[in-house]
Amino acid sequence: MINKHILKIYIFVHNTFDTITLKLNIMSYLLILLAVSLAVSAIGWYYFIYFFSIGYGLSIAALSITTLIIFKDVITLPAAILCGVLLVYGLRLAAYLLIREKRSASYKKILYQPDNTTKKPLFLMFMIWISCALLYVGQVSPVTFYLDNIGYFHFGNEIVAWIGSAIALIGFLTETIADAQKNNAKKINANRFVDKGLYKIVRCPNYFGEILVWTGCFIFCFGVSCSVWQWIIALLGYIGIVYVMFSGARRIELRQNETYGNDPEFKSYIKKTPLIIPFLPIYSVAKYSWLKA
Repeated sequence: MINKHILKIYIFVHNTFDTITLKLNIMSYLLILLAVSLAVSAIGWYYFIYFFSIGYGLSIAALSITTLIIFKDVITLPAAILCGVLLVYGLRLAAYLLIREKRSASYKKILYQPDNTTKKPLFLMFMIWISCALLYVGQVSPVTFYLDNIGYFHFGNEIVAWIGSAIALIGFLTETIADAQKNNAKKINANRFVDKGLYKIVRCPNYFGEILVWTGCFIFCFGVSCSVWQWIIALLGYIGIVYVMFSGARRIELRQNETYGNDPEFKSYIKKTPLIIPFLPIYSVAKYSWLKA
């Protein structure tokens, strides 16, 4: 009887120790990712908007490289593909925004509008910096949790991981093609709204592509037994970036309404073309002021 009690106590202590060790390991990894995210996104201290634009792209690229380094001994092919997609996605986004800033007078006008160039309070800048860095870590956290859990439990559903990486890749290609189609259309007629190619299906296909990228990443959580707090972190990151995409779509909608609002063709286009999710009948979010970010 005593031996049974001792065995139960031993098992309980052993399991508790393993759980604490696992939590400490993943927390240390998350802290490393946060430090990287803070360091790279600090470019926003040079210019406020860079926290959300160039700093965002470079942070995602840096976090993907850091994840590959941390989990090099347990990396799986679908996880490596996802990290590769995120790396190329982040670098492409940062380069695209830099080139756009240099070459596009209309984009530069929007980028350096008075609201953006006004000096922000130090506390506000600090809070935005921290918030952005946390969001970026939350976005990539599913693949971190996936790799950490399979490294510890030696189990992961690769079918789910393959589905996630495939969706992320499709999202990246969608966003890249949409940006190229818009650039080509603006070269032909800079004063007309874009309704060709992917823009026939949805008015913000680039944002839809980005949502697909992070949906694919989030799916990785379904490939392992994530803990409650891991699900919370991953879900907050996913909801956060989806909110940002809808907020961006709202800004575009308001700007286009101001520019093309009297154009009959534009009025017809926006009545039949969803704003951000194809085939989902959401045609306007202009009235939702809570989407302002």
